[in-house]
Amino acid sequence: MSEPHQIVFRRAVIALAGGPADARIVQLVSELGRPVKADIVAVHVVEIGWSLPLDADIAGRSEEAQQILDLAEATAEESKMRLEPILLQARDVGAALVDEATERSADLLVLGLPYRKRFGGDFAIGRTIPYVLKNAPCAVWVVRDPITEEAS
Repeated sequence: MSEPHQIVFRRAVIALAGGPADARIVQLVSELGRPVKADIVAVHVVEIGWSLPLDADIAGRSEEAQQILDLAEATAEESKMRLEPILLQARDVGAALVDEATERSADLLVLGLPYRKRFGGDFAIGRTIPYVLKNAPCAVWVVRDPITEEAS
């Protein structure tokens, strides 16, 4: 038998959406990155509508955005890892995540996917994940939430 494949990454960008998957993703990446002392960057993107200037101070005043980043830092610390929290404002979340992964020469980009259904019962994946899967310069992990009773 061959040895199990070792998952190795040196720099991971984690997309934080403010949902229940955030803590799970941070913990997963922290645990897998600890043996190689990987750099972890946690990014929360606040999407700015076209009616506002891109530099409008929306994210800077958001307590919710800061709580999302604080929770990610605390979760990483529980795994004895440190992460760099980043708050971005952008017109498109997917493009901002791909740009951040590119600028930081990340070899892994991790996103959460809540289990949601649209009217009619079809599973909904949104537009961010397909964009990232198509355009990211690195490996991409999509971590889907478990199916809950109300979703099934």
